[in-house]
Amino acid sequence: ANTCIVFNSHWLNEINSALSIGIIAGLVVGKPLGITFFAMLSVYFGLCRLPSNIKFKHILGVGILGGIGFTMSIFITLLAFKNNHLIAAGKIAIILSSIISALLGSIFLFNVLPPKKSR
Repeated sequence: ANTCIVFNSHWLNEINSALSIGIIAGLVVGKPLGITFFAMLSVYFGLCRLPSNIKFKHILGVGILGGIGFTMSIFITLLAFKNNHLIAAGKIAIILSSIISALLGSIFLFNVLPPKKSR
Protein backbone atom coordinates (compact mmCIF):
# COMPACT_ATOMS: atom_id res chain seq x y z
CA ALA A 1 0.00 0.00 0.00
CA ASN A 2 2.79 2.44 0.82
CA THR A 3 4.52 1.95 -2.52
CA CYS A 4 1.40 2.65 -4.62
CA ILE A 5 1.97 -0.34 -6.87
CA VAL A 6 -0.79 -0.61 -9.43
CA PHE A 7 -1.49 -4.03 -10.90
CA ASN A 8 -3.32 -3.31 -14.13
CA SER A 9 -4.62 -5.93 -16.53
CA HIS A 10 -1.31 -5.95 -18.44
CA TRP A 11 1.03 -6.43 -15.49
CA LEU A 12 2.17 -9.87 -16.68
CA ASN A 13 3.31 -8.33 -19.99
CA GLU A 14 5.56 -5.96 -18.03
CA ILE A 15 7.76 -8.84 -16.89
CA ASN A 16 9.05 -9.37 -20.45
CA SER A 17 10.23 -5.78 -20.88
CA ALA A 18 13.93 -4.95 -20.94
CA LEU A 19 13.47 -2.82 -17.82
CA SER A 20 11.96 -5.69 -15.84
CA ILE A 21 14.50 -8.23 -17.02
CA GLY A 22 17.31 -5.86 -16.08
CA ILE A 23 15.90 -5.26 -12.61
CA ILE A 24 15.31 -8.97 -12.00
CA ALA A 25 18.80 -9.88 -13.24
CA GLY A 26 20.38 -7.16 -11.14
CA LEU A 27 18.65 -8.15 -7.92
CA VAL A 28 18.51 -11.94 -8.31
CA VAL A 29 21.91 -12.49 -9.98
CA GLY A 30 23.93 -9.29 -9.56
CA LYS A 31 23.43 -8.80 -5.82
CA PRO A 32 24.61 -12.29 -4.79
CA LEU A 33 27.58 -12.16 -7.17
CA GLY A 34 28.59 -8.68 -6.03
CA ILE A 35 28.24 -9.39 -2.32
CA THR A 36 30.14 -12.69 -2.57
CA PHE A 37 32.85 -11.30 -4.86
CA PHE A 38 33.59 -8.26 -2.70
CA ALA A 39 33.58 -10.37 0.47
CA MET A 40 36.13 -12.67 -1.18
CA LEU A 41 38.25 -9.70 -2.26
CA SER A 42 38.11 -8.25 1.24
CA VAL A 43 39.32 -11.51 2.77
CA TYR A 44 41.96 -11.99 0.06
CA PHE A 45 43.46 -8.53 0.62
CA GLY A 46 43.37 -8.95 4.39
CA LEU A 47 40.79 -6.28 5.09
CA CYS A 48 38.80 -8.78 7.15
CA ARG A 49 38.56 -12.43 8.12
CA LEU A 50 35.63 -14.80 8.05
CA PRO A 51 34.67 -16.30 11.40
CA SER A 52 35.89 -19.89 11.72
CA ASN A 53 32.42 -21.39 11.29
CA ILE A 54 31.51 -19.30 8.21
CA LYS A 55 32.33 -20.34 4.65
CA PHE A 56 31.87 -18.45 1.40
CA LYS A 57 28.84 -20.58 0.60
CA HIS A 58 27.19 -18.93 3.62
CA ILE A 59 28.14 -15.51 2.26
CA LEU A 60 26.61 -16.49 -1.08
CA GLY A 61 23.37 -17.46 0.71
CA VAL A 62 23.23 -14.11 2.44
CA GLY A 63 24.03 -12.45 -0.88
CA ILE A 64 21.03 -14.17 -2.44
CA LEU A 65 18.89 -12.77 0.37
CA GLY A 66 20.44 -9.37 -0.44
CA GLY A 67 18.32 -9.37 -3.59
CA ILE A 68 15.35 -8.57 -1.37
CA GLY A 69 16.54 -4.91 -1.43
CA PHE A 70 12.99 -3.64 -1.78
CA THR A 71 12.96 -0.14 -0.27
CA MET A 72 16.01 1.31 -1.99
CA SER A 73 15.08 -0.26 -5.31
CA ILE A 74 11.66 1.40 -5.21
CA PHE A 75 13.27 4.71 -4.21
CA ILE A 76 15.77 4.54 -7.09
CA THR A 77 12.97 3.64 -9.53
CA LEU A 78 11.02 6.71 -8.46
CA LEU A 79 14.11 8.89 -8.95
CA ALA A 80 15.09 7.33 -12.29
CA PHE A 81 11.80 7.48 -14.16
CA LYS A 82 9.12 10.08 -14.73
CA ASN A 83 6.91 7.84 -16.87
CA ASN A 84 4.26 6.17 -14.69
CA HIS A 85 4.22 3.12 -16.96
CA LEU A 86 7.97 2.55 -16.42
CA ILE A 87 7.64 3.17 -12.69
CA ALA A 88 4.86 0.57 -12.42
CA ALA A 89 6.85 -1.95 -14.47
CA GLY A 90 9.89 -1.36 -12.28
CA LYS A 91 7.92 -1.82 -9.07
CA ILE A 92 6.40 -5.08 -10.28
CA ALA A 93 9.85 -6.37 -11.26
CA ILE A 94 11.21 -5.37 -7.83
CA ILE A 95 8.43 -7.24 -6.02
CA LEU A 96 8.98 -10.31 -8.18
CA SER A 97 12.75 -10.13 -7.62
CA SER A 98 12.28 -9.82 -3.88
CA ILE A 99 10.04 -12.89 -3.80
CA ILE A 100 12.46 -14.90 -5.96
CA SER A 101 15.45 -13.84 -3.85
CA ALA A 102 13.67 -14.66 -0.59
CA LEU A 103 12.69 -18.12 -1.81
CA LEU A 104 16.05 -18.97 -3.41
CA GLY A 105 18.04 -17.63 -0.44
CA SER A 106 15.94 -19.52 2.08
CA ILE A 107 16.14 -22.78 0.11
CA PHE A 108 19.89 -22.36 -0.46
CA LEU A 109 20.67 -21.64 3.20
CA PHE A 110 18.35 -24.38 4.39
CA ASN A 111 20.40 -26.86 2.35
CA VAL A 112 23.80 -25.37 3.21
CA LEU A 113 23.51 -24.72 6.94
CA PRO A 114 23.92 -27.63 9.32
CA PRO A 115 20.75 -28.83 11.03
CA LYS A 116 20.11 -27.52 14.54
CA LYS A 117 21.11 -29.91 17.29
CA SER A 118 18.32 -30.76 19.70
CA ARG A 119 19.04 -29.93 23.29
